[in-house]
Amino acid sequence: MQKTVDSFRFVSGVTRRMIETWIKMEEPRSIPWTPLSKPLSESKVALLSSGGIAMKGDQPFDQEGERQNPWWGDPSHRIIPKSASAKDVEIYHLHVNPNFARQDINCLLPIQRLNELEETGEIGSVAESHYSIMGYLPKPDEMLATSVPAIIQQLKDEQVDVLLLVPS
Repeated sequence: MQKTVDSFRFVSGVTRRMIETWIKMEEPRSIPWTPLSKPLSESKVALLSSGGIAMKGDQPFDQEGERQNPWWGDPSHRIIPKSASAKDVEIYHLHVNPNFARQDINCLLPIQRLNELEETGEIGSVAESHYSIMGYLPKPDEMLATSVPAIIQQLKDEQVDVLLLVPS
């Protein structure tokens, strides 16, 4: 028996049709797969959340811009230090219920789980920095041109081997 995942089960019919139309407009691309050059137990690991997370002292993600123009999403990114805890961050995302992450930050940014993997030797080490972007970006061009290169550069500077995407 083959099971099918319905990625649209929690959205309206209009939203489903809109997203399916966007997907059909995209040209198929190859997936840039890069095998690990060393065992995971020797690798430095960082997280990238699409949950709109920012440190409480940082500039919030722009929710008002999205309220004014629902076809826009904040293309910027935030850096979350490895020492951050749930009390240090806030969630600025109109499409995510922040209460879940306030109860357990690990559902949007599994920092504690990653630290546990380091303690047990499953991974080599936890990176100094983690990253957050907005998971709602109908037009990602600006993010791809500015935030992505900045994140990649910092990952290289910190000699990160693995980046885990945590979708919101």
